[in-house]
Amino acid sequence: MATDYYSILNIAPSSSVQQIRARFLELARSRHPDLFPGEAKAKAESDFQAITEAFNVLTDGERRRLHDQALANPMPSRSAGDPRQMAKVFLQRGGKSYREGEFSAAAAEFSRATQADPDSATAWFNLALASGRVESLRSQSLSAIARACELDRMNGSYLKLAGRLFSEGGMPLRAERYYRSALRWLSEDQEVTDALARLQKNR
Repeated sequence: MATDYYSILNIAPSSSVQQIRARFLELARSRHPDLFPGEAKAKAESDFQAITEAFNVLTDGERRRLHDQALANPMPSRSAGDPRQMAKVFLQRGGKSYREGEFSAAAAEFSRATQADPDSATAWFNLALASGRVESLRSQSLSAIARACELDRMNGSYLKLAGRLFSEGGMPLRAERYYRSALRWLSEDQEVTDALARLQKNR
């Protein structure tokens, strides 16, 4: 079940950023760890960390939208069924959002697919694909595609996407390694050949 940051701050989901900030400042003043002695300080530090995380998520437009999406479509518990079947459901939802151009929503669904089935290379690949279309999720796209390639080292399409994402992320050496690996499986792919040539030329 997704963490409900609104509950942590004890505010309504419709609260404005200004209201969220005011509530955070109010809680921060009353729950700051420096106000508590001894053993109570440890709990206060934990509480303060929770409200700070809630504030950071809810005042960031993109992160708040993903959070709200997770609350609206809660992930079933693992006991509810086979993790692979759960991942398949999230992949289908994500695919629909992706086709509709809702890349943030797609990334949220694909992320849940990876949580349901962490060994699904397909889920990680799709997470990388969607995240790569959202500026604030670029770092997530890199870790996701790296995981997909780790799980399926012989998939040329995964390696090709990894090359592109790492190139766009300003990591040409890693991009070149992925492109070289991709050519082992996509020897006639002109896009890979051209991308590799550009990277070598710009060294």
